Amino acid sequence: MDITTREVLEFVRENDVKFVRLVFCDLFGIQKNIAIMPDELQAAFESGVSFDAHAIKGFRDITESDLFLFPNPSTLAVLPWRPGPGRVVRFLCDVRNPDGTPFSRDMRNILRQTEERCDRMGYICKIGAECEFYLFKNGEDGEPTDVTIDRGGYFDMQPLDKGENTRREICLTLEEMGIKPESSHHERGPGQNEIDFRFGGALSCADNFFTFKSVVKAIAARNGLHASFMPKPIAKAPGSGAHINISLVQNGKNVFKSKKDGHSDVAESFMAGILAKTPEMTLFLNPLANSYERFGEFDAPKYVSWSHQNRSQLVRIPAAEGKNVRMELRSPDPSINPYLAFALILSAGLDGVEKGITLPEPLDVDLYTADKSITQKLVKLPESLDEAIKIAEGSGFIKSVIGEDLLNKYVAIKKDEAAAFADAEDKALFYREKYFYCV
Repeated sequence: MDITTREVLEFVRENDVKFVRLVFCDLFGIQKNIAIMPDELQAAFESGVSFDAHAIKGFRDITESDLFLFPNPSTLAVLPWRPGPGRVVRFLCDVRNPDGTPFSRDMRNILRQTEERCDRMGYICKIGAECEFYLFKNGEDGEPTDVTIDRGGYFDMQPLDKGENTRREICLTLEEMGIKPESSHHERGPGQNEIDFRFGGALSCADNFFTFKSVVKAIAARNGLHASFMPKPIAKAPGSGAHINISLVQNGKNVFKSKKDGHSDVAESFMAGILAKTPEMTLFLNPLANSYERFGEFDAPKYVSWSHQNRSQLVRIPAAEGKNVRMELRSPDPSINPYLAFALILSAGLDGVEKGITLPEPLDVDLYTADKSITQKLVKLPESLDEAIKIAEGSGFIKSVIGEDLLNKYVAIKKDEAAAFADAEDKALFYREKYFYCV
């Protein structure tokens, strides 16, 4: 038992911890957990805690249903919103087979392996996420309504912005859990909010993104609200994005440079790799039928292109200097499984570096108003869940990153979802029942 584990056990004993949550996610990023008593934690570190993997969508069939959760001691966090006395702590877990080997569909392990590849190539990847969400009022019965908390717009303040106190409480809670928010504000849509948190390593950022969504939902519920990360919860309002900011560090220096300094070959090939593979990755960056309602309006991209500062592009380079220069991928939405999404994005960029892919020329136009003579030459992002499935299903790149087994299972479940959507007479009702409450 290493020193970190001993320190964790000592913390649990000395800080009135009464419940320990062991947390992981299914294939689609939905949080799952089991609570154990503190006296069982040491055994969990040593031998794991078994669970019925057949009951977790996409994990295993009933003939081989046992898997084990092993808490990662470095992910200890106290849940500040749980009532006292008696603290509740949470650990993110590795999922293993009964023989102790990593489970092939453990997404944290897939991203960990991708990060190790990055290290072997001599780079450190830094990722930061900008995540948008809507706040809706709950009805008298406690169930979510379709009425937003306010009618505010971009950067509005009180009284137009009625989510300010909830955002502040979310940010303070995140800080208590060791996650550093950088900024928060009202977004363009009524009741729409954004909170950005500090960049870090790929696995660390995915853990933070995963935790962030649970904190937002918990604090919203405590304030009598429903937080929705559905990509397009209101038909004629802006969709919610999860913009992914990425930089690479080599020998202590950021390989991304400002426009006036010129891009390095590594940065250009990294971006080129991501641009080339985004259509194949889209099933994992935009995994819901509702995701495709968002593309092509309100600053959401539609084409595979890049530029500086231009928010109509798939990839842009925001204005910044030094260590803050990065690329921003604008197509993902908040319904992603961050572990799979980050593993694919990072792998696409690294493939681009290894192969020395040439970055196309920037497209310095507004693609929402551009003439067809420009847009018809561009590759389009998939326009539906069906199309995204077909592209991903035949992708050798996707298989190389997440494995054929996981891809086949993911695609099979998504095909069923796409078929159910196609059969639905009322698409809005399908979105509400399938996504609004749980995403």
